[in-house]
Amino acid sequence: MTLFFDAHLDLAYLAVSGRDMLRPLAGLQGPACGPHPPASVTLPELSAAGVRLALGTIFTEPVADGRAEPAPEQYPAGDAEAAHRRGRAQLEAYLTWRDQGLVALDLRAFLRGDPHVGQIRGGMGVAEAVPEPVPERLARERSGRIHLGILIENADPIRGPEDLAWWKERGVVAVGLAWARSSRYAAGNGADDGDRAGLTDAGRRLMVEMDRLGVVLDLSHLSRRATEEALAATDRPVIASHSNCRQLLGGEPAAGAPRHLADATIREIARRGGVIGVNLYAKFLLAPGEAGPATTEHVWAHIDHICHLAGGTRSVGLGSDADGGFSADLLPSGIRRARDFTRLAEMLAAKNWPDEDIAAFCWGNWARFWGAAPP
Repeated sequence: MTLFFDAHLDLAYLAVSGRDMLRPLAGLQGPACGPHPPASVTLPELSAAGVRLALGTIFTEPVADGRAEPAPEQYPAGDAEAAHRRGRAQLEAYLTWRDQGLVALDLRAFLRGDPHVGQIRGGMGVAEAVPEPVPERLARERSGRIHLGILIENADPIRGPEDLAWWKERGVVAVGLAWARSSRYAAGNGADDGDRAGLTDAGRRLMVEMDRLGVVLDLSHLSRRATEEALAATDRPVIASHSNCRQLLGGEPAAGAPRHLADATIREIARRGGVIGVNLYAKFLLAPGEAGPATTEHVWAHIDHICHLAGGTRSVGLGSDADGGFSADLLPSGIRRARDFTRLAEMLAAKNWPDEDIAAFCWGNWARFWGAAPP
């Protein structure tokens, strides 16, 4: 089985929206499927697919105040307490799955290695604990649990910088300051004033606390200016958990281009040692006006472009966003469920990538990043 690290899965959002995340896909019919049928993701499906490492999101969305029946992820824009409640409801899903033994909220600790696990080697009479390699450690876990870090996608559930430590204690390892719609912290890629609006004063204060606590910044969904200001506000490694290449999607003038990464941003993420997760949403793979369906060749084009700009294969991984607002019908052809992620490894092999580079894309680059990230 190929091991995968998926850096963007909206697992708790699916759960609070009605999906029975504990069922295998074969038993997921009718109301139990929840949003965006047909489904490609549940916890048993991910485990069986070898997706044993992941970032699971807390995804919330600000909406105009007064909406009659907001969805479970929605809250009135600007209402910090309401956003906090929505975010905590999704956090509870992860904590419940942890208590059931289905996930472990220990991503960084697991990847750094337990000094009590592994072989002992040494020279000159000095013993050294050597953590067992990640694939072998996962293979020994008969439960098949998934090792997660939590990514807050849209920082509004964090009421203020003083709240961040509380979230980190419960498994948060990364924060995206905004979703497409702007938050109290930053302008999102879909904001009407996205070219002019960047970080707010609250956003700058939150970034200072993120750096202090070692919580990583996710650039996905930030406006152009917010991206530039965020990179200027920190010199730490950053990620883009689920973004593709703007240059392949119409370039700078294209409508919606801020959702994806400019070439200069890709280079800067790579320079800092960060990683970019390629998004499998078909509309984020096809160039403007290009007829579908999307294929693994489109995924390859984005991987290849990132590698070309980064100067190697160390800065790219998977950030599928599977079922994150779209169904299995909008994944690339041949990929209908998490178990089909192996098609990506097969595609890279067909491009004559060495086995070690294929493993790096599938899981190794993200594992290296989070294993080295500050605790």
